[in-house]
Amino acid sequence: MEDDLEDAVVFGGTEKEVAEEDGKGIKSKRKRKRKRNKKQEKEVVVMMELQDPLEVFGRDIMLMILRNLDAHSVALSLLVSRAWHGVASSDLLWTSKCEELWLGKAHIPRLALVRGLSKLAAYSLSVMDGKRSRIMKEDLYDHIWEFHFTKAAPEYWRNLDPYWKGTGPPMRRYFHPDGSQTADPGDTVWGGQECCFCIVTSFVGEETIREHYVRINRWPRMFVSRKQDWSWEMSNFLYCYCSIPDSDKEGGTGPVL
Repeated sequence: MEDDLEDAVVFGGTEKEVAEEDGKGIKSKRKRKRKRNKKQEKEVVVMMELQDPLEVFGRDIMLMILRNLDAHSVALSLLVSRAWHGVASSDLLWTSKCEELWLGKAHIPRLALVRGLSKLAAYSLSVMDGKRSRIMKEDLYDHIWEFHFTKAAPEYWRNLDPYWKGTGPPMRRYFHPDGSQTADPGDTVWGGQECCFCIVTSFVGEETIREHYVRINRWPRMFVSRKQDWSWEMSNFLYCYCSIPDSDKEGGTGPVL
């Protein structure tokens, strides 16, 4: 027993002290190992950051990642490289983006529905068209229009208008490529008169629109506005025209594109 105690003293202390020293050594080794592991993890992260994610994850996984991004972010990824452009321009991505963009819209541009057009191009054309406030002749005859008088119109006219009396479906008006306009048979307001329309647009400089309106015969001009759902409205102090949503949407009654 005395020999053991002497040995413990010779080697640096009592058995308790030796055990404590051993424990500290183990903890120190573990701490150094954790530091080393963290350093290695950081090096891996740095290496991953320096590598092209498309090369690291591959096309299929990158498509899954890009599907969860908004359209603007996906569009920015088109500029990274040719390889990124090939993935980020995929119809697999932009088909769903187009569906999200078109959801709840009254009218989808004809050009965006051309067969064989890429979905990326369809999305871009739709965004540009949705910002357009200048109505064109094609917009007039591409859609069916609901017509009603305003509150300022003479009472006699309002009494003939189902919009005010609630006696039937709204009156409709139809514009045609030859510049004429017609109504449904039996329309009591229409009266069977011949009508033609024109669009008048004047500019300040090259791009700024100064005045923009639609006129039917010599009746008061109708000023044009565009709604958030991409539908059109033309109105003056007497009456108002509203484009009806396209027929490919639920409840739509416009011409099939």
